[in-house]
Amino acid sequence: MNSDNLIELLAWIKSQAMDLGFSELRVTNLDVSDATPYLREWLAKGFHGDMNYMSRHAFLRENPQELLPEVLRVISVRMDYLAAEALLADTGGKDWRFRELQALEDPERAVISVYARGRDYHKVLRSRLQKLVDKIQEQITPMNSRVFVDSAPVLEVEFAKKSGIGWRGKHTLALNRLGGSMFFLGEIFIDIPLPLDEPISEHCGQCQACIDICPTNAITGPYQLDARRCISYLTIEHPGVIPVELRPFIGNRIYGCDDCQLICPWNKYAQKSYIEDFKERNALGSSHLIELFHWTAQEFDTRMQGSAIYRIGYERWVRNIVVALGNLLRAPSCDDAMRQQVIILLENRKLSTSDLVIEHINWALEYSKLNTIAR
Repeated sequence: MNSDNLIELLAWIKSQAMDLGFSELRVTNLDVSDATPYLREWLAKGFHGDMNYMSRHAFLRENPQELLPEVLRVISVRMDYLAAEALLADTGGKDWRFRELQALEDPERAVISVYARGRDYHKVLRSRLQKLVDKIQEQITPMNSRVFVDSAPVLEVEFAKKSGIGWRGKHTLALNRLGGSMFFLGEIFIDIPLPLDEPISEHCGQCQACIDICPTNAITGPYQLDARRCISYLTIEHPGVIPVELRPFIGNRIYGCDDCQLICPWNKYAQKSYIEDFKERNALGSSHLIELFHWTAQEFDTRMQGSAIYRIGYERWVRNIVVALGNLLRAPSCDDAMRQQVIILLENRKLSTSDLVIEHINWALEYSKLNTIAR
């Protein structure tokens, strides 16, 4: 296939991607040598915490061709996920980020990361990427390819950066001038020598708002994230006891944390997603802690089927809510009636839960006593 045909093919692939709901598609090569030193340093510092797969599969991250020996190009895509519910206008004329930040100030609210309020993105993107591959295969046979959606040792932000989908922000996430950071990434490894797209320049400048706002100081410097302190890691990836010294900073966040994205000026340009699967489910953008704490294991399984939250399981879900309830008990706005209600709920849960959850309940109750005395 000559260069003119490849240019035409890439233009056609991009149009097909748009039809499938992707916001952008660009192409790069497999060279990740610029990112390799940072990955090795990050792992050496132990910043990956309990995510042992990061170190176990480091070789594959540094050598992506091992995942598909025939690969010649990486197709990188982004898909916006900000649902209409999050973009509802605020009465004060503020944008969607103001409303999300406001929720953090209400200790009775249960705050769940925006991306997780709809259907599991892994399933949505994988399905649509596979459909795109099928369309390409109708045009070119034989063809070797492999689809990735945060499911294999792939340096997806590096590929997004190299292809020009965005640049790496100081919070380590990919940033796009038209979509901020509120998008998912996916990749297709392919053995067709498609024309390469060019990277774009960075546009963070002197801004370090994402570093300054991080509740636990997990962003230790520009482009440096200590996952062990990150609330997203603690509430999603970390399977055990949440460090006591970090619990107060978690506040009312029970699944993930968007602070570094909410404060980012580029996210005022975040785009509305037209993907039905990303619409909010189970009122997860406006639920209260006590309401969710009442869910049984069966209710959790039923309500969270098809959600990214389902992966953490009921025990971690309850653990996270207990920490938030402990923080509610110490909140100045928590009156005596609310305090008594929460204490009773926690004491009763101790009768029918795991040792992991009980450890956090005991902390919440003791923490409450200490703060009551302090008052």
